[in-house]
Formats: sequence, structure tokens, C-alpha cells
Amino acid sequence: MSKLKKIMLRARRQVFSEMVGANPSAFKGEGYDFVELREYMSGDDIRYIDWNITAKMQKPYIKIFREERELNVVVVSVLGGSVYFGSKELKQDTIANIVALLGFSALKNQDLFSSYIFSTKMDSFLKPSKNIYQVKKATQNILDFNPIDHDVDFGFIAKTLYKRVKRKSLIIVVGDFFDIPDFRILAKKHEVVSVVVRDRLEEEPTQMGAISLRDPQSGAVFEGDFNLKTAKEYAKKVKEHDKNLYEVFKKHHIRFCKIYTATNPVVGLRKLFEGR
Repeated sequence: MSKLKKIMLRARRQVFSEMVGANPSAFKGEGYDFVELREYMSGDDIRYIDWNITAKMQKPYIKIFREERELNVVVVSVLGGSVYFGSKELKQDTIANIVALLGFSALKNQDLFSSYIFSTKMDSFLKPSKNIYQVKKATQNILDFNPIDHDVDFGFIAKTLYKRVKRKSLIIVVGDFFDIPDFRILAKKHEVVSVVVRDRLEEEPTQMGAISLRDPQSGAVFEGDFNLKTAKEYAKKVKEHDKNLYEVFKKHHIRFCKIYTATNPVVGLRKLFEGR
């Protein structure tokens, strides 16, 4: 069975059988569904008076509507070279799994689902759709993408999304976030959520002795003795980086969660969207 098929089958089963389908956003739709008629009350909007029923009943009646909940769910995968890493599973594969889960969740809620892939440019875009094949295509695009030697430009990502996504949307950005983004302007227009994908080995490295490492994002080569002291210093820097990252998210009112490779992303996503 192919990697794509495994991800699709697992994600579809988890969403439609296990995950609660609560709508994960404060934004409501811009249209309305008719629900019922009731007698006019002081303070009701006269625009909603049903004049035909009013004439028949000889007293004013208004139409009651339910606000539609259709969302425009935009999932953005940030695929710099650093996502091509994983001690048990590549971060790139975990991101694909997360996007499949989010896509199926959007469809389950009868929301529109669209997806982007970014590095320093917009590498892929799928327009808003409720078609189940949209989820498959989005997931396949991530698995097929070669992130090696690709850098990340969060400034470009924020500006592009601000210009391209016109309607108020739920924008979910998925990546490893080793760069700190500035989404404050984007977050004023949309609801922005960040999903941080990491491998445990990145945050808790072990001593490896004399090694030669190549940065998959910049192409730079590191040669030296990665001993216990070096490992602890590196772990400390990652921890400090994440502290700054989370402070920026909180400052700009961006909800976030962290999901590790080789774990079930459903747990983290459920807490993120159902526990708001």
C-alpha cells in the first residue's frame, strides 16, 4: 500500500469515526438559512417581516434565520528543507497526515477547503472546494514536494495570503517554525492558527561524536564533535527559540499546538480546536 493511500485511509477513518466534528472557528458564514416564523416583537428588524403571512394573519410576523456556519478553511504547508528530517518519520510526512485530517474535518463540517504549499515562493495552490479529491490532491502535493535546499520566507507567506484570501477565513499554518513569523496583520483579517511539527531528536539531541551534517535548508555543512555539551547547548537554544515563538503567537492572538513525528496528530488537533 502506498504512503498516500495509508495516510488517506487512516485520516478518513479517524475524522469520520473518531473525531468530534465541532466547528473550530469563531467565524460564521455570511449567508443565512430560514428556520421558522414567529410573531413580531419590539426591537425585531423590520426587514425580516413576512408581509404575505402578516396580511393573512392580520398581525406582523417575521422570518427567523439561522446563520450559516460554512467556513473557508485554508491550510498552509510551509515546506522548507528542514522538514526533510525525522528519527522515525519525516516531518514532511507528518505534515501530510495533518493536512489530510484537517481537509477531511473541513469536509465533514461542510466547509470549503483550500491548500497552499510555500517555501520562499508559492509552490502550490488548490482553490476552495468541498470535493473529497481535493484532500487527496493536497496530501499528494506535500508528499511529492522536494523541500531540499528550499528556504522559508514567512514575510512573503503573510503578504501573499493577505492579498489572495479575500473572505474572512480560518487559516491553519503547518510547519516546523524554526523561523518566527509575523502574522499580526494577517491575524487581524482572519483567524490564524499555527501547528508546529517537530521531531523529538531536534529538541533533545544525543551526543554523536565526530560528525558531518548538511543543512537541508541552506546546504551548509557542519563538521565537528557533537558531544554531550554541544547537544545540551543546542537543546537550550531550541527551547529559547520556542519560548520566543510562543510569545509572538500569544501577542498576536494566534492559537497553536505542537505535534511530534511518529505520534497520532488527532490528539493535538482535538485539543487545539475543541478546547478553545
